[in-house]
Amino acid sequence: MFNIVLINPQIPPNTGNIGRLCVNAGAKLHLVKPLGFDISEKAVKRAGLDYWERLDLKVWENIDEFFKKNDINKMHFATTKTNKPYFKAKFNKEDFIVFGSETKGIDENILNKYKDQCITIPMTDKGRSLNLAVSTGIILYEAIRQNFDDFKV
Repeated sequence: MFNIVLINPQIPPNTGNIGRLCVNAGAKLHLVKPLGFDISEKAVKRAGLDYWERLDLKVWENIDEFFKKNDINKMHFATTKTNKPYFKAKFNKEDFIVFGSETKGIDENILNKYKDQCITIPMTDKGRSLNLAVSTGIILYEAIRQNFDDFKV
């Protein structure tokens, strides 16, 4: 139903947890290289447990290849560098929810080019960001909520 995109993820357990989330939510996971780990690492599979084998996974060589093969108009870019809350976005089936690496986020050139498609999770000023897997779950399940009639339980 939805596509979760991780650009240059760095922490194996986050990716494993997101893979597990994608299996349970019926979402496809896209990993954009370079990755900060080998996807066959134990830490990734341990976090995904027995779900990893059922994951609909696509690995892209780089961001240019990913953008070239997918509809940019169906993308939402999750960032702390915007004021548009994720729950004000309109999510449609087959949309892409794009996240940057845990350490750098999404490249600012991309964010600047697609400002209208940037979304954020509102937070207090006491912290700077949420865990990548937590952020993915929050936004993915809002997308599902908006399209629940089409979701297969």
